[in-house]
Amino acid sequence: MEEIIKTFHLDIGGIVAQIINFSIVLFVLYKFAYKPLLMKMKEREEIIEKGLADAKKSQEQMVEAEAMREERILSAKKEAKELLNKAQLSAEKNKEETIQRAKEETNKIINEAKIQIQVEKEKMLKESRHQIGEVTALALEKILKVKMNSEKDKELISETLEEIKNN
Repeated sequence: MEEIIKTFHLDIGGIVAQIINFSIVLFVLYKFAYKPLLMKMKEREEIIEKGLADAKKSQEQMVEAEAMREERILSAKKEAKELLNKAQLSAEKNKEETIQRAKEETNKIINEAKIQIQVEKEKMLKESRHQIGEVTALALEKILKVKMNSEKDKELISETLEEIKNN
């Protein structure tokens, strides 16, 4: 070994000093650089893992929210359909009621018109009978050339009207 030391010109004291210096530098680097660096890397790793877990949780929540949204949309569509059906039924019912009321109102107006026509007809018949009676009385007066009193006029008119009614 001595020969190797002489051949390569190795200084044992220098090597030992360098080993001690290397050990001190290694200890200082481990204590002040490597350990804090490991801690920072561990913290970042935890932050990244937490971020990934949060992202996964958010993804699951998003899928769940999407499912709830779809369910609500289907529910809203179903409710809208039911409301539309109810509205259509109500509209149909109102239409039928309106038509029924219109028919009833039309029938009422027609009946009132018939009654009015009947009243007017009877009134006109009565007037025409009265006029016929007066014309008949005048004709009889001219024929008979006798003036009758008003009591006999009325009696003659009534008799003539009765005869007209019966015919």
